[in-house]
Amino acid sequence: MLTEKQYNLLMFINKINKETGRCPSFDEMKEAVGLKSKSGIHALINALEERNFIRRLKHRARALEVIRLPRFKPQAIVEEEKKREQALQNSVVSIPLYGKIAAGLPIEAIADETETVSVPFEMVSLGQYYALKIEGDSMIEAGILDGDTAIIRKQNQADDGKIVVALIDNNEATLKVLKKNGDTVKLVPCNKDYKTRTIEASRVKIQGVLSGILRKY
Repeated sequence: MLTEKQYNLLMFINKINKETGRCPSFDEMKEAVGLKSKSGIHALINALEERNFIRRLKHRARALEVIRLPRFKPQAIVEEEKKREQALQNSVVSIPLYGKIAAGLPIEAIADETETVSVPFEMVSLGQYYALKIEGDSMIEAGILDGDTAIIRKQNQADDGKIVVALIDNNEATLKVLKKNGDTVKLVPCNKDYKTRTIEASRVKIQGVLSGILRKY
């Protein structure tokens, strides 16, 4: 098992070799692993060479070749990554609140990026997101209630069966289940008191897919 500094130096050398085709300088290595002396770098290189992770290339100054990479990370690095991940999961980020969207009859979605809403980081860790306030009760059987805040992942395509923000004729937006059917799409409510709407696919633009719901009690 490599030490934390041995592992970090090995991964740094491998990264620079792959990206630039050269071996990093001693100054770059010192900065990468947080050492102040070249002797410390020499000691790490010797240890990696003895364990057959790297080898020195003859007739080339400062040339090191990575032979193999370790199967496991040092425990100290694993623990540090866990701490960082937990810190991110416990943090919140702000995303724009684009106004209100009807979960009953379609209404125009108003994008006002002067307002924001704070959401847990894990809800919006990948991609771009925005929030919409829900009005109406047509999605109650999907657990989406009047007054909820819908967290939407921005995208212009969606798989069949996803709950999407659908823009109709460029001026009406609604949150519904998307059902594709050739040249038409169905926007399906999750409330038996509302009817499914069938529309020509060319009239509908997907503006996002539901990622989560925030609710105040």
